[in-house]
Amino acid sequence: MAVTVEPIQLPRDITRFVKAWWPIYADDPHWVPPLIMERKVFLDPTKNVYFQKADVQLFVAIRDGSTVGTISAQVDHAFQAKEPGVGFFGFFEFPDDEEVAGALLSAAEAWLRARGMKEMRGPFNFNTNHEFGLLVDGFDTDPPLLNPHNRWYYERIYRSLGMEVAMDWYAYWLPKGPMPQNIADIANRLMQRKPEIELRMADLSDWETQVRWFFDIYNDAWHDNWGHVQVEWDEFKTIAAGIKEFADPRLIWFALVDGKPIAASLTFPDVNQVVKRMNGRLLPFGWWHWLFGRRDVDQIRVFALGVTTTWQRWPVGALLYYKTWEEGLKMNIRGADASLILHDNFRMRGALEKLGAHIYKTYRTYKKVLVSEGQA
Repeated sequence: MAVTVEPIQLPRDITRFVKAWWPIYADDPHWVPPLIMERKVFLDPTKNVYFQKADVQLFVAIRDGSTVGTISAQVDHAFQAKEPGVGFFGFFEFPDDEEVAGALLSAAEAWLRARGMKEMRGPFNFNTNHEFGLLVDGFDTDPPLLNPHNRWYYERIYRSLGMEVAMDWYAYWLPKGPMPQNIADIANRLMQRKPEIELRMADLSDWETQVRWFFDIYNDAWHDNWGHVQVEWDEFKTIAAGIKEFADPRLIWFALVDGKPIAASLTFPDVNQVVKRMNGRLLPFGWWHWLFGRRDVDQIRVFALGVTTTWQRWPVGALLYYKTWEEGLKMNIRGADASLILHDNFRMRGALEKLGAHIYKTYRTYKKVLVSEGQA
């Protein structure tokens, strides 16, 4: 039968939208099923403040009465101030069937075009402050925490649907081992030259202060990055609340001068290793894995490391790498994922490669010009 695409209503249809992904990944050993409870919060306009910052529509594809694919289209208000006329798509999931994928993408295109968008980019779930990117290389391992995973055929179908490459992003793998002497030397020299820099481990008992520090650094250090969307305080607090449950203070570090933060690094235990066993649910046995499985986590993810613009000429990042590495060596881990790193962020890439890291996954964002109906 033919494929039809329908817009859905939120929050009423969230479960239908999310559960469509399970058949698509049924035979993929590296897919980590999302927690349905968490997705129901994230996709609920009454609970996620992002819906106050963007116009969003979710769609499902239907064949023979079954939901066989999904997509979102969004006009991000903050990004319009940066690049007017560029809309986003995300949650683009489909079987190895160009008819399904094409019908979904066409629906998202039409919705964005009706709102004056001239170009679409993605996948963003919903922007670069959330999960984003299409995996195009590195399908042989599970995704780390807060990174997406997709079927190998997605790239082929993206290209067949007229999508063009916009930007590549890399995930680096850093195996556990002794501290590289060059990093230790750089860190020690900087502390000798700039003794006013104070390194401080996160204090999770003062969570809001730590989040405020990172918020200030984030919007400064990432401001000029490709695709960055400026985030407001209320949304940033919501994002931070979602990661507090698995935050480990030993892996979160700040550099301060005169009591003011100038740099921060945020690393997490890769609890995807636990979430995968839960198959999307806390019940009947998911809670057991969540409570007791985290002691078996054997890798970490370096999620973010940023230095404010006024300090970027100094190797402050080396100090944060040094402290994170030092703490990581005390833990039962086999290595660390560092991602996602922009293709053209040669400074960060160079630092990781000096540490002995290598690229083990490549993610890609795509773009497509939205021609008017008369030109189509």
